[in-house]
Amino acid sequence: MHGTIESAAKLDALRERASSLPLEQFDPGDPELFRTDTFWPYFDRLRREDPVHYCRDSMFGPYWSVTKYNDIMEIETNHSVFSSASSLGGITIRDIDPDLRRESFISMDPPRHAAQRKTVAPMFTPTHLDELANAIRARSAECLDHLPRGDVFDFVDQVSIELTTQMLAVLFDFPWADRRKLTRWSDVATTIPGPDGLVATEEERQAELVECAEYFARLWKERANQPPKSDLLSMMAHGPATRDMDAKNFLGNLILLIVGGNDTTRNTMSGSIHALSQHPDQYRKLRENPALIDSFVPEVIRWQTPLAHMRRTALADFEFRGKQIKKGDKVVMWYVSGNRDEEAIERPYEFIIDRARPRTHLSFGFGIHRCVGLRLAELQLKIIWEEILKRFDRIEVVGEPKRVYSSFIKGLETLPVKIAA
Repeated sequence: MHGTIESAAKLDALRERASSLPLEQFDPGDPELFRTDTFWPYFDRLRREDPVHYCRDSMFGPYWSVTKYNDIMEIETNHSVFSSASSLGGITIRDIDPDLRRESFISMDPPRHAAQRKTVAPMFTPTHLDELANAIRARSAECLDHLPRGDVFDFVDQVSIELTTQMLAVLFDFPWADRRKLTRWSDVATTIPGPDGLVATEEERQAELVECAEYFARLWKERANQPPKSDLLSMMAHGPATRDMDAKNFLGNLILLIVGGNDTTRNTMSGSIHALSQHPDQYRKLRENPALIDSFVPEVIRWQTPLAHMRRTALADFEFRGKQIKKGDKVVMWYVSGNRDEEAIERPYEFIIDRARPRTHLSFGFGIHRCVGLRLAELQLKIIWEEILKRFDRIEVVGEPKRVYSSFIKGLETLPVKIAA
């Protein structure tokens, strides 16, 4: 079953459009395809017929799409030709005004990337994750124990956002009462401004990000004047590679850590409820054998793919799979497509919680830019599901989710659910 497309007739109509449209007219990065969950047949056809595809005209300008698992890994690891640098456009399909570009370690190339990443890496060591686990469990238990019974509520807001925002507040040692600001800044950082969006204009978006920078600058000053502690801000304030960052690099790394800690876990948490509601046989299997959580978690991360793509910029002319990529071209690696590639993943359109090799997926990236917090994301999902299974026979999805208007963040804005009284 493809995503959440319920009716066979609707799916047939989508396939018909995707199969009849000339390939040169394909624009797989159109955010509307993601808002409506109708992008699947386009990527299916691209993997089959044109796995390295050029779109000449889109709201984001011209770009290449790389759609097969192994091709994505090849681009991802070729840093001499394909750059992540923010000065060239960074890591998303959307180009940012050069004056507004903010460098972060994910939008740096070697060797500078490694030093800044290394500064925050101790937060995610097995020893530190063990220390965080008890507190994650206590917060998860408290959140679940306060959910309404017998009434419809929004799982995204009351569980996914609440728990990931609490986790972020702990990681940054951020003022608890203001923690929802972190959610807002994360959403604003990745939103596409417009009349129906979170913000109407790019100016509004930038104003909120400046507010984020100013708030964190005050905290940074406090941490810099205190002995080193084990939160992310203190690590950066005292780390040799990060303590002298300029304002743009500082905000770039903040946004990276906020979005990385918020969107990926939150959208996979929401996606896990939605996936199980669509696959009642797998939900039953999980309830009967909670030990399957260990393979269920990476499978749901693959299934959801919370970041649909990453982008690179070509540093030189380069022939790839018979296509001529030119210096300066934008190259988009579609993780969401690689995670459904039949040549790399067996039965990729099936949600299988006891899959033999569930960690074969691209959701966290690959190589040096692989998500630094991936083990923490898995830990949060594992614990929340252990606690859900202790308490509820099931959490029932009672309506269609509202999806994010974005071809970068692949997430759910709302998900109405009910727990039996």
